[in-house]
Amino acid sequence: MWIQPEEVLLAGALWVSERANPFFILQRRRGHGRGGGLSGLLVGTLDVVLDSSARVAPYRILLQTADSQIFWNIACGSSRKEITEHWDWLESNLLQTISIFDNDEDITTFVKGKISGIIAEENRPADSEEQEEDSGKFREAELKMRRLFGMPDEEKLVNYYSCSYWKGRVPRQGWLYLSVNHLCFYSFLLGKEVTLVVPWTEVTQLDKNATLLFPESVRVSTRLTEHFFSMFLNINDTFKLMEQLANIAMRQLLDNEAFAADRSLPKPCKTLKNVSALKRDLDARAKNERYRAMFRLTQDERLDGHTDCTLWTPFAKMHVVGQLFISNNYICFNSREEDLCQLIIPLREVTIVEKADSSSVLPCPVSISTKNKMNFLFANLKDRDFLVQRISDFLQRTPDSSRSDSDVCPCPQTSNIHSASAGSESISRGRHYHPGLPTASCGLLQLYHQDTPEDLGPKAMKEKMKEESWNIHFSEFGRGVCMYRTSRTRDLVLNGIPECLRGELWLLFSGAQNEMATHPGYYGDLVEQAMGLCSLATEEIERDLHRSMPEHRAFQNETGIAALRRVLTAYAHRNPGIGYCQAMNIVTSVLLLYCTEEQAFWLLVALCERMLPDYYNTRVVGALVDQGVFEELTRAFLPLLYEHMQQLGVISTISLSWFLTLFLSVMPFDSAVLLVDCFFYEGIKVIFQVALAVLHDNMDALLSCSDEGEAMTILGRYLDNVVNKQTVAPPTPHLHALLTSGDEPPPEIDVFDLIKSSYEKFGTLRSDVIEQMRFKQRLKVIQSLEDTAKRSVVRAVMTESAFSIEELEELYCLFKSKHMTSCYWGSTSSAAERHDPSLPYLEQYRIDSAQFTQLFISLAPWVCGGHTPTLAARLFRLLDQNQDGLVNFKEFITGLTGMYHGDMTEKLKLLYKLHLPPGSTHLYMWAAGHVTPWMSHLYDDDTFTTPSFALMCLPVWSSEDKVKDYRYYLRMWATEKEPKKETIKDLPRMNQEQFIEFCKTLYNMFSEDSSEQQLYHSIATVASLLLRIGEVGKKFSNNGGKKSVAAVEQAPPLSAPEGAESPCGDLSQLSTGEGGVHAGRAESLSGECQVIGALADAHLEDEDEASVSSYSVVSSGSLRCEDVADDDDAVLVGERRRGSTLDADWSISFEQALASLLTEAPLVDFFERKRDVRSKMAACRAQRAVERQTSSASDHELTPHTV
Repeated sequence: MWIQPEEVLLAGALWVSERANPFFILQRRRGHGRGGGLSGLLVGTLDVVLDSSARVAPYRILLQTADSQIFWNIACGSSRKEITEHWDWLESNLLQTISIFDNDEDITTFVKGKISGIIAEENRPADSEEQEEDSGKFREAELKMRRLFGMPDEEKLVNYYSCSYWKGRVPRQGWLYLSVNHLCFYSFLLGKEVTLVVPWTEVTQLDKNATLLFPESVRVSTRLTEHFFSMFLNINDTFKLMEQLANIAMRQLLDNEAFAADRSLPKPCKTLKNVSALKRDLDARAKNERYRAMFRLTQDERLDGHTDCTLWTPFAKMHVVGQLFISNNYICFNSREEDLCQLIIPLREVTIVEKADSSSVLPCPVSISTKNKMNFLFANLKDRDFLVQRISDFLQRTPDSSRSDSDVCPCPQTSNIHSASAGSESISRGRHYHPGLPTASCGLLQLYHQDTPEDLGPKAMKEKMKEESWNIHFSEFGRGVCMYRTSRTRDLVLNGIPECLRGELWLLFSGAQNEMATHPGYYGDLVEQAMGLCSLATEEIERDLHRSMPEHRAFQNETGIAALRRVLTAYAHRNPGIGYCQAMNIVTSVLLLYCTEEQAFWLLVALCERMLPDYYNTRVVGALVDQGVFEELTRAFLPLLYEHMQQLGVISTISLSWFLTLFLSVMPFDSAVLLVDCFFYEGIKVIFQVALAVLHDNMDALLSCSDEGEAMTILGRYLDNVVNKQTVAPPTPHLHALLTSGDEPPPEIDVFDLIKSSYEKFGTLRSDVIEQMRFKQRLKVIQSLEDTAKRSVVRAVMTESAFSIEELEELYCLFKSKHMTSCYWGSTSSAAERHDPSLPYLEQYRIDSAQFTQLFISLAPWVCGGHTPTLAARLFRLLDQNQDGLVNFKEFITGLTGMYHGDMTEKLKLLYKLHLPPGSTHLYMWAAGHVTPWMSHLYDDDTFTTPSFALMCLPVWSSEDKVKDYRYYLRMWATEKEPKKETIKDLPRMNQEQFIEFCKTLYNMFSEDSSEQQLYHSIATVASLLLRIGEVGKKFSNNGGKKSVAAVEQAPPLSAPEGAESPCGDLSQLSTGEGGVHAGRAESLSGECQVIGALADAHLEDEDEASVSSYSVVSSGSLRCEDVADDDDAVLVGERRRGSTLDADWSISFEQALASLLTEAPLVDFFERKRDVRSKMAACRAQRAVERQTSSASDHELTPHTV
């Protein structure tokens, strides 16, 4: 390729000149190609260690002038062919022009300008931002990675590092390339080459450790092996990037989301050396995730920047040191000291941003005022002017809101509902959700307590005191989203939130208030769209509605049930990826007790999408991940108990229900809701702390347990007796407690003491540490689920396949790998179409026609040379029964089983069906309404005659006949659903054109066989016999009627293999005679000529330039077929001749084809021969290595054959 001219001082160092003229020199890297000796090995080693581009571009062209000692490198190439093209272009376009220049400087300037212009012209069509942003050095490294490892252009390099790879006990110094989808390593030391490619989707564990053998190394584990890398310049930076890329791969396995680069990333002020746009993108994503988690912001919030500053806190009369964060919708502050102060200011609430007067006491201050009359003063800002300008820019983009949604009143009934205006009250009454509903203005608890007399007991007074404490806090620290959040706020939460404030504070602490304020009317519209729709999620919701807190009177009537139905159905419609999962009903029921419907909906959004990620998907991955984290925490804090619990297998049993329902299903309601208070403020760490405290309190009893049931009983009875002695609500019966109560109830445990104990003993847990542990567990959990899916698929398929379990597992891995590769390297169909997690494991992964063809070429035993893709396309259409353009693993195995393990009849039947619709492409060219019996089940005519359709159309009978008719149609339906085994008599007949293609496929299949000569003779004999059978059958079917004679031209002499007897030899003299020729006999000759011509064409297509078959020589005089028409113009028989038509009445059956093929022993031996799929799978696995070797070799080193 052309490169920007670079100065070269020593043109001869480590390079060998191969061509030269007065102005240009073509050079080859010393040691490249054959030979090279010791100097070549040393040069190759230096190139790898020093990251020289000469390793992948061993050819270059230099510009030289007679009077200058400086050379200019203007082009480089990976192969001799590439560099020769550049050399020829220079000689033909520039050499004559620059020869007339008198000044050497003019020559250099002219050539440099010309090369720069060519480069600019080549880069103009590529409108890729990241390519423009990346430095030249990085683009060179990316090109090197693609050529070393055979990667396509779609594979993007993120970063590369110099390191050592431990192969055994010997370190190999080289370069580690981290791309979006692969981890690659390359090393070349003294002739020993090491190449490693590991897809991120196969990584099961990623660790950074330091041992005596591997000092400060990174361990990358897969299912089969472990890889160790060390000697990094900055191991922490490398490991963080590895974690990010592995996490992206796990997300791809989980929900099939391929990585998409962020095109809106702001460009850097200057090109960063050796830092790609993708690396900047991933760094920005990591910062955004930390920022959103810290302040509970929505997933679309993007951090613009942060800076150190101080915040004046009026409640403490002091300046607090911390960091100011600016994003597109928020201004946030977090103190350097943990829990000292945190602040969130939505830009929709900001009214004034101004620069205050600077002084020595208050340098560079900025004042921000909000709609609720709060004023925030930030100081010690390094670049105040730029900061104010950025905030002003974001404010201009923020939509103006006429109301202040941060002023949330203490009572939920005053919440703003935007689903309808007051003027359209009559219209809104006809909607499923409208402001007139009781649950649209208040929570269910308030709805049922509004008529109860006021309680003046001690518990009620305690509740009043809590309310007063919060009111004092609001007056001092503010109220709403702009409230100062301090350690005092946390203390109030731990003491319990009053019932009247619970909904408001849950919305505030979870961040749901911000989403609800920015999406007015969204919930109401969503309910209208979702209600009435029928899906799997809605069916599960209806089944679980009456199981949601049935002991609470709020859900013992239609008001509570209807509200729960609307919220769950609306969320299932909003997020079909999650839909509905068990345990969502329990959590949502609790939310509805304290919140309005709309508030409960947005709280559910915050729970499912931010606070408990992946908890409520189809495989509860998030809960399983946190279960693994809990086991790891138990091992760290309670090692003795951990060992005993692992033996009993208790932790994995108990923790799932604890985390999924936030203890709501295993603890009395009044106690568990206090844990929900803490959870919304502190996050998941509170749940871990309380779970550890429960195990710690029962340690002695658990250590004495001998089985799992005893341990479960101890923990169940303990949790049943965790009570809230301060609650003012009437006691709610706890069903779990009724089931686990024994003869002697254990002592009651105050929930406040349990919470306090959890903070005292396990309060050192940090959210960032939990996230790090979650990453490690996510790798294990998702890969474990993938292994489970593989085993389930293999068990389901093995009963219908003759492959062994090991072979099926390997085939599944290859099938899935092809699917995953297509997700990020492009495909004709989207990833979502090819992967549906709601389907059974057997049908989840699907591939399209292009991917199927690649697998067929690699694995199928029937190799047909250039005809193989055609055969693969036919098999794909045959297996794609629902015609959606995709094939699942079961259908794929069905096709392979027929080719590998079927008997001769089964193999021939499959081959026969490949040349009939839908295998034949002629299916799609037929006239409308032309349907073969084999395809009749796909059309509407059959639909309306099936018993299942008749069952839907049953009339209303009398009560006497109804039972009998119902059972009768059920029996008919059961009979219809029974699988019908296909027999050879069910196969439709094959017409003449399909028969010709069938013969052509057979010949291509035999071309690489050792018995090619005998097989060719056999297929020619069988073809001639079948043609005669077809002619005889046509006479009987037409009862001697008139037949059309195809007007074909005289064919040239055709040859059979040497020594083979012509099947048409005895027919060559029948073309002329005294009495002429019967029309049927003439048509027979014409058909035989077409078949033989097709075989000749197939033979010519199959020839390879590098190895010409011994049977490619056509000897004149043999196999001559002459047409009835006395036309001497010779044409190629295989071509479609003008005026030639196929005999529409000619056909044969499968029984006739089978009987004819059985007469030839070579054909029988060929189809009865056992094939080994293991060798094909091994070759398929090694295919990547072959591609890499091919891509890195120069042209003159390549063998003439292709892989």
